[in-house]
Amino acid sequence: MKPFRKNVALAVDGGGIKGVIVTRALALLEQELGRSVNHIFQLSAGTSTGSIISAGVASGLTASQMYQLYVDLGNTIFQKSWRTTFFPLSRYRYPIEPLQNALQKYIGDHTMGDLWNLTPQIDTVITTFDLVANHTCFVKPWKEEYKAWPVVKAVLASSVVPTYFPIVDGRYVDGGVGAYANPCYLAAYEAMYCLNWDPAETTLISFGTGRDPHTLAPGQADAFYPWQWIAPVLGAFLHSADDQQVHLVGNLFPQLDFRRFNVDLLEPIGMDGADKIPDLAHYGDRLWEKVKNDLTDAIPSVKAAGGPGRKTSPPPAA
Repeated sequence: MKPFRKNVALAVDGGGIKGVIVTRALALLEQELGRSVNHIFQLSAGTSTGSIISAGVASGLTASQMYQLYVDLGNTIFQKSWRTTFFPLSRYRYPIEPLQNALQKYIGDHTMGDLWNLTPQIDTVITTFDLVANHTCFVKPWKEEYKAWPVVKAVLASSVVPTYFPIVDGRYVDGGVGAYANPCYLAAYEAMYCLNWDPAETTLISFGTGRDPHTLAPGQADAFYPWQWIAPVLGAFLHSADDQQVHLVGNLFPQLDFRRFNVDLLEPIGMDGADKIPDLAHYGDRLWEKVKNDLTDAIPSVKAAGGPGRKTSPPPAA
């Protein structure tokens, strides 16, 4: 594994119980480096399950603790009940209290502002979508409007996927509802323009939570009824948004040591697939092997191979 640079940032995608994959890989990274994640990263950004991991890093939890949290509590948080049996007649599948209680136990009563005063100091970016204001909120410890927010509230607001959990304060839902299910660009922006890190001295580690296999056969969509378009359209949006964020970082910050890692799943695993935790742990081992061997994902480009590209003037002399 290539050494990290002076400043190291972490960005973690959404994915529900598939956070097992990332926490497992991070736990193995801790073993490799002999340091806990809050002594490896100085910035953590996350959406949905990624917000749990990012807040855990900033709050002083080890990756091993977070991994065990997912393993021990996955079946409790995603416990089947009358809500799941009769969904969509119920408004959501799972009550929020088991997740809230778990976060309260492990993170405590810290406010977002408190995170800015902990040692070591770790900047944190948590995304949530505000249905009332109709925009994505970027919850940070140094922003005045979010300093008083409990960290647990921020994480819940980022994690409550519509139809899976009830929304927070009647307005906040999963940050992935916007364009930031993959928050790697947010992490790069925070590092460069808010923390003023030198990109030549910065490493950004970006983790996906597994890519579902392609299951649509040629011509299959020709026979789709209207409701059958929901899943492929949603999947296309998420995949395109993910590629967009990776493209932005790779092409706008060329001096940055940007490492994007993800794994291919052999079968689709839902965000509430707690019965697949053993499989997800194995995927975490595979993700770690990619990290250890620097097997990064390719960065998408809008320029076609062999194309003329766009002529640009050289930048002015400093």
